[in-house]
Amino acid sequence: MSRPSLDQIAEAFVLALPHAKDLGMRLVALNDGHAELAMPWDEDLVGDPSSGVIHGGAVSALIDTTCGAAVMSHPENGGDTATLNLRIDYMRPARPGETLLARATCFHVTQTVAFVRADAVDGDPEHPVATASAAFTFQRRITG
Repeated sequence: MSRPSLDQIAEAFVLALPHAKDLGMRLVALNDGHAELAMPWDEDLVGDPSSGVIHGGAVSALIDTTCGAAVMSHPENGGDTATLNLRIDYMRPARPGETLLARATCFHVTQTVAFVRADAVDGDPEHPVATASAAFTFQRRITG
């Protein structure tokens, strides 16, 4: 029986999260410490009924989940991960009716911590809805 690849493990990680399913998240891309997840606009996620803007908590959940997937797909990852620190800077409201795309890169790992940068964009990818920096628990893969 073959062992699952890191991409398969990371994809299973995302798909197994009940909140990710409830928010309609779907995996767009995943490889070697990079992840992209999409979350479609949904009336149930609106935080301001007068404008139709998605609630910041839903945006935060998308970014956090994307960062975790990036860590899970890092080539040196040897285990599960959890958020240690997540700082999100909201740049502007997401456009009502637009799908959000979060992109995350795990850019540095130590024995126990992975560092990630991310952003969330909508129909205007040149002007992010939010940017983020994060730290996650990390276990290096045992080789040998």
